Amino acid sequence: MKFPGQRKSKHYFPVNTGNPFVKPANIANVAQPVLCGIDQTLVDIEAHVEDAFLTRFGLRKGESLMISDDIAEQIYTELKQRDLIVSEFAGGTVANTLHNYAILSESQSLLFGTMCDQIKIGSYAYQYLCNTSSKVNLNYLQPVKGPIGRCFTFISADGDRSFGINAGLMNKLTKEHLPVDQLQKSSGLLISAYLLRCADDDPIKEAAMHMVDQAKLLNIPIILTLGTRFIIEGNEKWWQDFIHEYVTVIAMNEDEGEALTGFTDPLLAADAALEWCDLVLCTAGAEGLYMAGYTDEANKRETSGQLLPGAIAEFNRYEYSRPMRLADTTEPLKMYSHIAPYLGGPVEIKNTNGAGDGALSAILHDMLANSYHRDIVPNSDKHSASCLAYSSLSQLCKYANRVSYEVLAQHSPRLLKGLPEREDSLDEGYWSS
Repeated sequence: MKFPGQRKSKHYFPVNTGNPFVKPANIANVAQPVLCGIDQTLVDIEAHVEDAFLTRFGLRKGESLMISDDIAEQIYTELKQRDLIVSEFAGGTVANTLHNYAILSESQSLLFGTMCDQIKIGSYAYQYLCNTSSKVNLNYLQPVKGPIGRCFTFISADGDRSFGINAGLMNKLTKEHLPVDQLQKSSGLLISAYLLRCADDDPIKEAAMHMVDQAKLLNIPIILTLGTRFIIEGNEKWWQDFIHEYVTVIAMNEDEGEALTGFTDPLLAADAALEWCDLVLCTAGAEGLYMAGYTDEANKRETSGQLLPGAIAEFNRYEYSRPMRLADTTEPLKMYSHIAPYLGGPVEIKNTNGAGDGALSAILHDMLANSYHRDIVPNSDKHSASCLAYSSLSQLCKYANRVSYEVLAQHSPRLLKGLPEREDSLDEGYWSS
């Protein structure tokens, strides 16, 4: 497990003997943390086409349409033959996050989903495997006799974008194929809202609920990414009840937050969501990102930074506190933090798809690093209180913001490499709180 951030240590004892007051566990016998996730396996395919191409396949310019397996195969074959494809990247909000987590932490994550049982070199399924970190364990994917999901983005000469979406067999994951024994070894289960609003005849919906029930029984943190506001709208009460019963952490953008809570202000949306879960990440585009969580009165730490105005006055007062589960607090105290885009955002935003997934992967890295540290140094002062994360809420914001920036600055929705080893632009106390 690679710990997040560049940390400075002061040693008050001979470093070759170690800290005499902290007795570490035998690291060789401590299992590395594993993050599990269930996803609809799909590939994002981007191509430059003429308007006649769209018309020939019944696509409408500037719109998004579902297409059949046959049409998707015809489109893909022609795009390949004519060399019109610009990029093919593995997608899926959960798989993106698992990949990024593996890159950041250098630890294993485990993906549950479907995959073509016959894979041709150079095909979309092949691209999916090639664009996924080797640290993501794909051994438990369920083989299917047919295509996985494909999301085509067609770019016209005038720059207009049209979309063709083919689900293939990405929703055919069955609960019988899911290895519950692997979940028992994990430190978190990641799901998306897409899984739970599939058609009733899609087995992935039942499979996801089966794993969620098992994770709840095992007291494993369940992390939910909301995906899109259209899934939430009209079903707000169902989602609120589901989150309250199962979810530890939710990740959303301001639109999804509004659909879930009714608040357009992302800070108020994050605050409202705390009524149902323990930790909230809300990305807000050019405004940056907000986080909300709980700490205990005895563990609160005031910020040394400027107190920020907002819908909640001086909302960041306790942002130097580490987040906790509400159930682990004695005198619960809500806390919030905000950060503007790193360096004002990239000079050129090459891709917005996956930025939120990148931010969430940073949060999960810090959470699982905390779990690992608890195992290897159980009597550390870090664990005198039961916290959800290794770092403060303020630092979680900074880390999430930095990873999100990296995704925005590249074409792929997934990190292609880890973050730079040195961040000269960061202040001295970046990881000190």
